[in-house]
Amino acid sequence: MTKKVTRALVSVSDKAGIVAFCRALRLLDIEILSTGGTAKLLIDNDVAVTEVSEYTDFPEMMEGRVKTLHPKIHGGILGRRGIDDDVMIAHDIYPIDMVVVNLYPFAQTIAHPECDLALAIENIDIGGPAMIRAAAKNYPHVAVLVQPGSYEPIIEILKETNGFLSHETRFELALKAFEHTSAYDTAIATYLSGQITDNPFPPTLNLQFSLQQHLRYGENPHQRGAFYIENHPARGSIAGAKQLQGKALSFNNIADADAALACVQSFTEKPTCVIVKHANPCGVAQADDLLTAYDLAYATDSTSAFGGIIAFNQELDEKTAQEIVDRQFVEVVIAPHVSDAAREVFAKKQNIRVLSVGNWDETDHEKLTFDYRRVSGGLLVQDQDVGVVLPSNMHIVSKRVPSAQEWYDLLFAWKIAKFVKSNAIVYCKNGQLIGVGAGQMSRLYSAKIAGIKAADAKLDVKCSVMASDAFFPFRDGIDAAAEVGITAIIHPGGSMRDQEVIDAANEFDMAMVFTGMRHFRH
Repeated sequence: MTKKVTRALVSVSDKAGIVAFCRALRLLDIEILSTGGTAKLLIDNDVAVTEVSEYTDFPEMMEGRVKTLHPKIHGGILGRRGIDDDVMIAHDIYPIDMVVVNLYPFAQTIAHPECDLALAIENIDIGGPAMIRAAAKNYPHVAVLVQPGSYEPIIEILKETNGFLSHETRFELALKAFEHTSAYDTAIATYLSGQITDNPFPPTLNLQFSLQQHLRYGENPHQRGAFYIENHPARGSIAGAKQLQGKALSFNNIADADAALACVQSFTEKPTCVIVKHANPCGVAQADDLLTAYDLAYATDSTSAFGGIIAFNQELDEKTAQEIVDRQFVEVVIAPHVSDAAREVFAKKQNIRVLSVGNWDETDHEKLTFDYRRVSGGLLVQDQDVGVVLPSNMHIVSKRVPSAQEWYDLLFAWKIAKFVKSNAIVYCKNGQLIGVGAGQMSRLYSAKIAGIKAADAKLDVKCSVMASDAFFPFRDGIDAAAEVGITAIIHPGGSMRDQEVIDAANEFDMAMVFTGMRHFRH
């Protein structure tokens, strides 16, 4: 059922577009009630309004804290047409058909580094949410607008219908209003829980994500899927990426692209390429230029690279883009930026999804909040794994000290192991991943698989290094490494049989480094 709008209450903190909107309302002969600063702005711009204090015959007070919390306001919003008419007439309450309200800028206030608790509290809106919720509850009779972006579309509808809004439009506006107040309350609750400094995990976890896109399906075709993002995605994230071309991203594309991006962002010293397949790095390499890095990463496992995700840590150039297009089928290519010439190359293969995520720096990882994992009936919450161990804090436990090249490769391999599914074993040599064993139930078999994959790729394992995401519980993993020619190993240590493992390394004249930090990735 359509309803005619005859009276609107306007009270906004964000005044963008409000003067033009209210002028358009007046041209449609819609009366305007307004408060405080909003009323003054409209009057100063020659828009006719009735101030709320004049209408209620009750002054604004307490420095504006109390101005709309009045029966003549809430009765006008909540009154059910055809049911409450007699009560409204008896108390001189006029129906309010539209509420245009946005709230004190709480999120912007607490984002300021000098904000304290007192200032944050003062920026908690009370009257605004009350009016919004009242209007949304009474959506069969009242339209509610909470964002400037809604003004123009609603004016166009009102012009076309001579002041009427449909039931469907009012319902959609009500839904947006409740989402708006929910996000507002979540921001307040999250901030206040953060004031309890001795406990990073709040008593109630409130999360807000907005729908970014519907996906063709989920992990499998029989599953439905969608992609939701934070209101302010972190810089250099998949959620904040710009898709330059290609088909719509799938559920698995997004998951794998996130894994590839996280891995490549760990490398800052040189141009780096990471190729991911099914959430595991299958090729990683550093070089003096991106094309060489890509060549080496692809050489790690050209079979798995087919249909994979390729990520770079520097702007993607034309030569590298051309080599990718000429060489392989790829699902997604990711880089901070993509040169115009590279975009022209990819344009010849329109199905390739190309993402630009913008610049990032090492501190962007540290700004991430928590890692969430859904389980039946609950949610596991933990800090993001941003832990880093510097070489100066690592311990050489073998008789032989790693050479300079081994140190370089050990640190390179250690970074990669963090992004390989447990039990993770990686072999590296000269800044190139040459073998990886991922997701096995036994660390021994991961080590064997890493050797097999290197052999299949015809990559020489001799004089390479090995990294493990967790300690070796037995010496058998060291024996397997020695058999294929590993000369240095890095792992957390901490096993009951550490000495047995160290003795094995010494037996094979291997260098061994303990990090003291584990990087399980289930």
